Amino acid sequence: MEKHWHQLDSTEVLNKLDTTEEGLSTAEAQKRLQEYGKNELQGKSRGPLLRFLLQFHNPLLYILMVAAVVAFYLGEYLDMWVILGVVLATAVIGFIQEGKAESAIDSLREMLAPECTVLRDGKQTTIVSSELVPGDIVLLESGDRIPADLRLIEGKNLALDESALTGESMAVKKQYDKLDKEDLVLADRSNMAFSGTAVARGVGKGVVVATGVKTEMGKISKFVSGPQKSDPPIMRKIREFTKVIMVGIIALGAVNLFVGLRFGFEAGFVFLVSVGMIVAMVPEGLPAALVAAFSHGVTKMANCGALIRKLPAVETLGATTVICSDKTGTLTKNEMTVKEVFCGDKNYAVSGTGYSPEGEFSRNDDTFTDLDGHTDLQQILLAGLLCNNAVLEKDEEDKDKIQGDPTEGALLVAAAKADISSSAKRQDELPFESDQQYMATLHHRDDDALLIVKGAPEKIIAMCHRKLVDGNEEDFDGDSAVKEAKRMASDALRVLGFAWKRVSKEQTEISADDLQELTFLGLQGMMDPPREETMDAVRRCRDAGIRIVMITGDHESTARAIADKLHIGHDEKRAISGEEVAAMDDDQLFTAVTDYSVFARTSPEHKYRIVTQLQKNGHIVAVTGDGVNDAPALANADIGIAMGVTGTQVAKDSSDIVLTDDNFASIVSAVAEGRHTFNNIWKVILFLLPTNGGQGLAILAAILLSPFLPVFSERLPVEPIHILWVNLFMSISCAIPLTREPKEKGLLKRPPHDPAEKLVNKVFLRKVSIVSVVSASAAIIMFLLYNNGVFAEPDVPTFAQAQTVAFTTIILVQTFYLFTARWIEDSAFKHSLFSNPFLLLGAGITILFQLLIVYAEPLFGFSPLRTEPFPAHVWPYILLAASPGFFLIELEKLYIRATKSNAAH
Repeated sequence: MEKHWHQLDSTEVLNKLDTTEEGLSTAEAQKRLQEYGKNELQGKSRGPLLRFLLQFHNPLLYILMVAAVVAFYLGEYLDMWVILGVVLATAVIGFIQEGKAESAIDSLREMLAPECTVLRDGKQTTIVSSELVPGDIVLLESGDRIPADLRLIEGKNLALDESALTGESMAVKKQYDKLDKEDLVLADRSNMAFSGTAVARGVGKGVVVATGVKTEMGKISKFVSGPQKSDPPIMRKIREFTKVIMVGIIALGAVNLFVGLRFGFEAGFVFLVSVGMIVAMVPEGLPAALVAAFSHGVTKMANCGALIRKLPAVETLGATTVICSDKTGTLTKNEMTVKEVFCGDKNYAVSGTGYSPEGEFSRNDDTFTDLDGHTDLQQILLAGLLCNNAVLEKDEEDKDKIQGDPTEGALLVAAAKADISSSAKRQDELPFESDQQYMATLHHRDDDALLIVKGAPEKIIAMCHRKLVDGNEEDFDGDSAVKEAKRMASDALRVLGFAWKRVSKEQTEISADDLQELTFLGLQGMMDPPREETMDAVRRCRDAGIRIVMITGDHESTARAIADKLHIGHDEKRAISGEEVAAMDDDQLFTAVTDYSVFARTSPEHKYRIVTQLQKNGHIVAVTGDGVNDAPALANADIGIAMGVTGTQVAKDSSDIVLTDDNFASIVSAVAEGRHTFNNIWKVILFLLPTNGGQGLAILAAILLSPFLPVFSERLPVEPIHILWVNLFMSISCAIPLTREPKEKGLLKRPPHDPAEKLVNKVFLRKVSIVSVVSASAAIIMFLLYNNGVFAEPDVPTFAQAQTVAFTTIILVQTFYLFTARWIEDSAFKHSLFSNPFLLLGAGITILFQLLIVYAEPLFGFSPLRTEPFPAHVWPYILLAASPGFFLIELEKLYIRATKSNAAH
């Protein structure tokens, strides 16, 4: 089996690539450029015209476009233009929201270095990075961006920032020997440098082993630009819903045509009536109402710190059943914090999190900030302060921040919590080296000089022969210190040992020979702690029926410790490693994602596979991420959530939502808003469809009654223009305000709504049937009563007046229904009428406009909707006929509540 590049030593790598440490010749480089192609990421992008045209590939828009054609055929040109306006507006909004994959690929390209330094013809030269080829020798120094995947062959103090690719928050020290293990995750391939990462410090030399799409960054670009995620749950439901509605409308139109012909109506008239029915039942106002609901949700989520990049993501987050979260910076603060100190044979706990120097020390339930009487604690904190290259300072917003290594920053903060300071002047330093695993500094004070060493506990312990206890030096047996270091490490603390010795003030330099016969000061254990609000957020997710899965590049022990603190996978004994994921086939991983909630040391491909298998388990999966390594999973997830503060542009471009504060708690708040948005969309659908159903039933009823009521033999109780007005105007005046309904209590105490549940369910059929029958019955009854002169005395009723009465009755039925449609199960009498002032305004505007429409002719000399005024004394009867639209639904909700209560007992 062919070995990976990290498994080969430098000589084997050079021989395999047919190159030398002096680099390629110019001629050979040109030849290889023709063979391998340019070192670029190629992305396929659709032109704006094609993207715009694809917006019309939507079943709901199909119905509207058919309705526009029908309206044109009927000569209803105003209707046609209004419908086409709705179609165009919906397509434009979709077009604006498109293009994510193209943006993500562009951002990946920007991460590639534009130029790099190489050896060509044995000479150092600068070339455009796109001309790099396998076998080129690349020279690296601090600040450089890695231009391709390299096998490192030599260097000094070389450390790379690989956080964007692997999730490692710390700069990774590099080495140059071969690594024997085959299936190492990227973060553990310490002799490799990957395209798009950056040199944090040091210098190095590497040979190019992969360019362009063959690099690890290139593999990510394939995931990002590959098959796009499936439609959001709400869009899938709406597509299925519109198909059902389309079939129902056509079927009802066909029934109407058959019945009309059976009853002996003239074929042309019956056809036009049937087409009119189809127009009546098309929900023209639904797209506008949906966009309004999504847009309102976008605004509300922005207030929660979540910026929406694609409208349907508002609802998808509310449907989420699993959140796959990164650890560092999302569940934790990404700020190392000293949590425990061992010194003078005593253990001290340290409170506080992050870089704010606020916290206390405690031992045996005794809490204090004044360290008088705790000499050993003072001295180890002083050592951490002095043997340190980081800086604790304030940012522009007066928040504490660290310049430098986060681990050293944690030591500064711990000293600041005890008000430890020093005026000692540094004379010399032995910097940290990965092979030595320690750092040493020499400091001159007023009356003496100190040599201080910090580093890996086993290294420091081996240098010591004395220890500090109660301010006095005693003989030192390192076994107890080693056990203490192991115990602290088992709690997922990053442990550093500290030692010092006094030296002559004449000494101004130090070397490794000076690091012996030291006095052991103790250990400091630190970790990147969970955010204070995260534990409550995780609990709220559990209450909401949402499972949390942690996927991190950190080591297993660290991941498991943080997960235990947050009660993520609390009954699971261990985390699954990336190495184990790589060894699993899809069937095994399908089972593992059900059994385990913590995945450590993962690569981008692992995260992508985990998300895919969770989706195959039937979950709606949200994924958080900030790095390039997260882009495949973000793009593939049902809802991708990128970090806005620490996130790379690639991650943001691959996501649906960007968090402005990188806080997991903000996701939970946004979930509540997502559920609220779905509730309001559901209410809008339940409000609008009875309008269409009532109008369709009124037309069908007129046909069925025509043998017995000749008045319906030639004309309908409502005109097509009335129907279109109801559909569009009610959507604007009443349905859109319904999207502003306040959030219901207990949204996060309920399980997510079932993504497999259809919109056309029992609740839908029951409510739509009740209101449709009420609307059609009230309209027909009021039409007949008025047409027969019951209300018209002393005036002579006209057919147009009777139509106007029927038209007004349908409007009023819907207005009454509006005030109970605000709650799907709760009684309207339990809630304030004024909790949604937009709804009151919408209802008021509806009634005002209806009055203008009814009495338009005497007011303006014409009637745009072909209405005719009727006497004012008819209004009370219309109100009485329309009121069942409210009371019957209230009775239906009472029955449902009683049924659920009985089932619960």
